[in-house]
Amino acid sequence: MVGIGASVRVGVVGCGNVSSRYLANVAGEPAVTVVACADADPARARALGAAHAVPEVHPVADLLAHPEIDLVLNLTPPRAHAEVTLRALEHGKHVYTEKPLATTMADGHRIVEAARARSLQVGTAPDTFLGVGAQTCAALLAEGAIGTPTSVNAAMMNAGPERFHPEPEFLYQEGAGPLFDIGPYYLTVLTELMGSIVRVGALGATARTERVVLAGPRAGSTFSVQTPTHVNSVLEFASGATGMLVTSFDVVATRTPHLEIHGTEGTIVAAQANSWGGPVLLTAAGSTDFVEVLPGPRDSDGFMGMGLVEMARAILAGQPALASATRGLHVLEVLTAIAAAARDGGGFTTISSRLETHHQT
Repeated sequence: MVGIGASVRVGVVGCGNVSSRYLANVAGEPAVTVVACADADPARARALGAAHAVPEVHPVADLLAHPEIDLVLNLTPPRAHAEVTLRALEHGKHVYTEKPLATTMADGHRIVEAARARSLQVGTAPDTFLGVGAQTCAALLAEGAIGTPTSVNAAMMNAGPERFHPEPEFLYQEGAGPLFDIGPYYLTVLTELMGSIVRVGALGATARTERVVLAGPRAGSTFSVQTPTHVNSVLEFASGATGMLVTSFDVVATRTPHLEIHGTEGTIVAAQANSWGGPVLLTAAGSTDFVEVLPGPRDSDGFMGMGLVEMARAILAGQPALASATRGLHVLEVLTAIAAAARDGGGFTTISSRLETHHQT
C-alpha cells in the first residue's frame, strides 16, 4: 500500500509510440516515480528505459508481479488493455490505462468489479477534460454564459494516422478506428461539459479497405482495414440537449469547427478535444461576434500524462481519481453502442450508465 507523503511507484507496460511522451511529461513530478518498464518486444523496452533513465526493464509478467510497483501504466494497444489491466489488478496494482478502458462492455465491467473488490483504483485516458481548455468551457457553462445548453457539434476529421505513425495497423483493427481512437476524447469532454449521454444512433462507412504506411522505416507497405473509417453519430444527453459527433480517417482537409456548444443565449467554440488548451471563443446574446476567452495555440503533447499525475496525487491523498474507470465505462458504453449502430445500419440505442460531471452546472 502506498503511504501518505510517498511517491507512487509506476511500472510501464507498453513501450510504443506514446510512451516517451508520457515519461517526458511526468519526469520531475514528485507524486510519480517510474521504476520499471516492459514490452512484448524486449528491445523496445530496453530502448525506452535507456532514453528515460528507467531503473529496471522486465518481461511483462515479471513487471506485473513486481512487489515494488504500486501502479501499472498500461500503454498497450487497445485490444490488450483489458487483459493487462486485469492481470495488474490481480497482483494488487492500481492501473492507469490509455484509452479506451476496454474494447467490450463485458471487459469494462470486469475491470470495474475487480478494482472494487480489491479496493484499487483504475484510471483511464483521455485526460484532456482536466486541461484548461475544457475547464474554461465548464466554467462558462456553470456561470450561464450561453444560457441553457441545447446542442453540441463535434468533429475530428483527418486523413488517418498512417501519415505520422510508423506502425498504424492497430488503429485500423476492430475495436479501434476513428471512433475508438478519437471518439474517447470528444465523448469524455462532452460528458464533462454536458452530463451523461442517454441515447445514441450512428451510421458508418469505410472508404478504403487497404491503407499505406506513410511514415517511418516501413513507409510504402500496405495493410488491411478492419473497422469503419468514417462514423456519424447522434447523441442525446440526460438534460435533453442533443449533439452530433463525426470521427473520420477519410477526410483530406476540413474547416469544420472541432467543438461548438450552443445555448439559448450564446455559443462556445473550443479547440479539438484531444488538446489540453485553447483557444476558447464565446459569443453571447445580442452579438454575432466571438470574443477570445482563452487564447491558443493548443498544446498537443505537453500535458499528456496529466491524468496519471492526478491519479497518483489522489491515491496519496486517499481520494478517488477524476479520470476514473466509472467515467471510462460510461464512455465505453457510448462507444460500443455507436459502433453497433454503425455496423447495423443505423437505429438508436439507450445508454444505461450515468455519470456525475466534474463541474456543477
